[in-house]
Amino acid sequence: MSSALYSLGRWAAGARRLVVAAWIGVLVVVGGVGGIVFQGFDNSITIPGTESQEALDQLAATFPEVSGVSAQVIVVAPDGGSIEDDDVRTPVEQAADSFGDIDEVVAVSTPYDEQAAAPVSDGDQATIVQIQLDGDAFAISDATKDELHDITDELEAALPDGAQASLGGQLYATELPALSIIEAIGVVVALVVLMITLGSFVAAGLPLVNAFVGVGVSMLLLLAATAFGPINSTTPMLGLMLGLAVGIDYALFIVSRHQELLRDGVDVEESIARSTATAGSAVVFAGLTVMIALVGLSVAGIPFLAIMGIAAAVSVGFAVLVSLTLLPALLAMAGDRLRPKPKKVRKGAKGRRQAAPADAHESRFFTGWVKAVTKVPIATILVVVVALGALAVPALNLRLALPDAGYLPEDNEARQTYDLVAEYFGDGFNGPLVVTGTIVESTDPLGLMDDLADEMRSLPGVADVPLATPNPSADTGIIQVVPTGAPDSEETKALVAEIRDRHDYYLETYDVDLSVTGFTAVGIDVSDKLGEALLPFALVVVGLSLLLLMMVFRSVWVPVKATVGYLLSVAAAFGAVALVFEQGVFADALHVTKLGPVISFMPIILMGVLFGLAMDYEVFLVSRMREDFVHNGRRARLAITTGFQGAAKVVTAAAIIMFSVFVAFVPEGDMTLKPIALGLAVGVAVDAFVVRMVLVPAVMALLGDRAWWIPRWLDRVLPTFDVEGEGVAKELRLASWPGARTDGRPDAVVVSDLEVAGPRGPGLGEPPVVGPVSVRVAAGDGLVVHGDSSAPVSALLLAVAGRLPADAGVAKVEGLVLPERATSVRSRVAVVDAADVGGAPAAAVADAVRAGARVLVLDRADVVTGLTPRQDLAGALASARAAGVTVVVGSTGVSATDLLPDGTPVLDVGAGFGAPARLRGGELPPPPPPESTQHDNHGDHGDPDLAGTPAGEDPSTADSPTTTTQEVRA
Repeated sequence: MSSALYSLGRWAAGARRLVVAAWIGVLVVVGGVGGIVFQGFDNSITIPGTESQEALDQLAATFPEVSGVSAQVIVVAPDGGSIEDDDVRTPVEQAADSFGDIDEVVAVSTPYDEQAAAPVSDGDQATIVQIQLDGDAFAISDATKDELHDITDELEAALPDGAQASLGGQLYATELPALSIIEAIGVVVALVVLMITLGSFVAAGLPLVNAFVGVGVSMLLLLAATAFGPINSTTPMLGLMLGLAVGIDYALFIVSRHQELLRDGVDVEESIARSTATAGSAVVFAGLTVMIALVGLSVAGIPFLAIMGIAAAVSVGFAVLVSLTLLPALLAMAGDRLRPKPKKVRKGAKGRRQAAPADAHESRFFTGWVKAVTKVPIATILVVVVALGALAVPALNLRLALPDAGYLPEDNEARQTYDLVAEYFGDGFNGPLVVTGTIVESTDPLGLMDDLADEMRSLPGVADVPLATPNPSADTGIIQVVPTGAPDSEETKALVAEIRDRHDYYLETYDVDLSVTGFTAVGIDVSDKLGEALLPFALVVVGLSLLLLMMVFRSVWVPVKATVGYLLSVAAAFGAVALVFEQGVFADALHVTKLGPVISFMPIILMGVLFGLAMDYEVFLVSRMREDFVHNGRRARLAITTGFQGAAKVVTAAAIIMFSVFVAFVPEGDMTLKPIALGLAVGVAVDAFVVRMVLVPAVMALLGDRAWWIPRWLDRVLPTFDVEGEGVAKELRLASWPGARTDGRPDAVVVSDLEVAGPRGPGLGEPPVVGPVSVRVAAGDGLVVHGDSSAPVSALLLAVAGRLPADAGVAKVEGLVLPERATSVRSRVAVVDAADVGGAPAAAVADAVRAGARVLVLDRADVVTGLTPRQDLAGALASARAAGVTVVVGSTGVSATDLLPDGTPVLDVGAGFGAPARLRGGELPPPPPPESTQHDNHGDHGDPDLAGTPAGEDPSTADSPTTTTQEVRA
């Protein structure tokens, strides 16, 4: 990864104008397409597989008059008056006639109808004019909504003084989110933090440009995607919030690393390439974790949530892509203007002038911080766990629901209607249930509906049953049930459960298969389904966290600690949301319009997003600690301090920026996004400043060397992910090795002290190795590898061909370092197994040469017997060498020297694994450039007796009579 990103960063810096022009072109093209094909956002929510959705779909076919959304106008007579008064009744009836003339209105009911009369409050002071429309809430046109408003305004004007007429209902229950000037404050705060962190306006502006381009492309793509399916209007808001946050953060990591290298005197383009390779690797890892977690939202089985997760993941993906391509180009354009100015000199002891250390103030601050939290690690851990546990306690009572009109701002007419209905009729009239079933076999549909209505009235929690009727064809019946509780109350949820629990009773007694649906039941089912998805989603996230961090850090305890810290952050974020939105702490300051349940998909979105962000901070902080421990030979305790100093400043800035972007969506955000934004803001702050910068150093200090322990078998099984740039560092170290040959020809294969492990598995013990092997083969030359058994020969050949990782030593094939460039090596090296080519190895060799192989590896040449077949094979190999192909031939028992010219070097690997290798003829390479002292990451570092190992000495081999220095696999 780091090697590929190094090449990408260098290319983008060299082709800076082309890269910038390409991204501008992408913005223009995607913007044009998006503007042309944009179909508008669709805020309808469907939840396939739930009872309420299936019943709603059935009603749309059999009873369309009641399947659509409804609106309601509450009319309140003046004090002392009644809705039966002529000066009230006449305007209401005229308004009802006007409502009925609107194209999308199916039916209108008033209290004056003989059948299906609208409800009237106690004392006859208020009534609800019910307006049934054709279609769901987001299918109704704006023209119809405007007509409904106009007629309601005319009605209120016609009513006597002191009377009220207010329009609301399900049609107006949801207010679409929109951007406000408040969100821009988060960007301004981000700019200030960037300027303080990076030291210049130019450097601070680059992350913002990076984020805006990434967000711009992803948002325009989202507009175009509406042509292929419905997209919720909350989706672009979530994508914008995440895209801005991660786009700024990812760019910050790369720019800050670039400035570090510039400060050390590295050339601009080289610095860009190295920054992209190192910080860019961590950005790729962090972006992938966020994207995987967001796509994982689809486990809930709710289409709109899956689309929301995928769209947000696309925004994060573009943030990563822009950071790895456009940002290096912009850095190249900025050139030396980003190079930090040398620190002013100061007088030291005895008047000598000394350069002030870079970031001296920050180092002192963060040094004091990390020493304070690691001085008594057990006490620090207990304080953090108890404090976060206390903050998480309110989350035990966190309730989930879909927001309705009761969560709109108090000056909104639909909210005022909601409150008036609750005042005069009770909370349940704002969220009636619809109980429906097929009655086609009934001989008395009207009587059946009356009997079922009486059954419903007898249930606890039922305030009224105002309607029970069959459809015109008498094959489907509906019963409108008004609960005593509000739509988001536990009482209403219990009533829905009670009706469903009595399903079999109704079926046996009345032969009717009843289902509960309606806006309220849909919301309950969405919340239940999301609640059921939380546990499997959490298991996926936690399992993914453990696996990914083990891949990165080659440790068991570091991932466990990171995952526990993530769970503490999530619990604290949930607790903070419950405190604000249910208990009312700081509710007025944050413009919370109503206390109660929070939007039902908040927990799963918060868990997914916070997972990725927590892994960001973990990687950027702990990777520096690991780098100092593994590569610089420092003791574990010292590595914690030095690693913390190296990363804490950037992590702090990144967390402040992320917090600022999220919290900016809280004050003026709609009640859909508000709890999500608050939870993310609190979660980021807690995870960065409490978990990663307090709990993590304390746990690491408590574990000491044990923190980096991993069983050898697990280390070998896990794939690797280089987020520290070890691969590119190794390539840079070996760039000029082994030097020019005396004959001026290029090298094709160069290995030095190469070791390849033998078979691994339970009961086999420590795997024996082939080697160490050292040899140097020029392009177009040949090499024979001979052994007494096939396994060690094949293992060595496959390692050289980039098909099998070596366990120690250094190898370069066609100038490419292994295993870092194994993919590129495999594209240049052909492997022919003489035993698997159907008795025609000569033809297979010729095919490989025609395919463009630069190196040919021929294994098990000893199976080719007979004079003619061997002569044919020798001829094919000679033709390959004549074409400039390097040939490496392996054989067992029978020597393969007859296949290559006399004098070809022979590498004898002996009798098998563990036997010494011997080179006859040929050339040995010079030793590779040394690297800094390393710890072996594969040993039992958890052994308490090893805690005092001297700095720079491998604890796993301390006091051992024989040691083998192995390359750290990262």
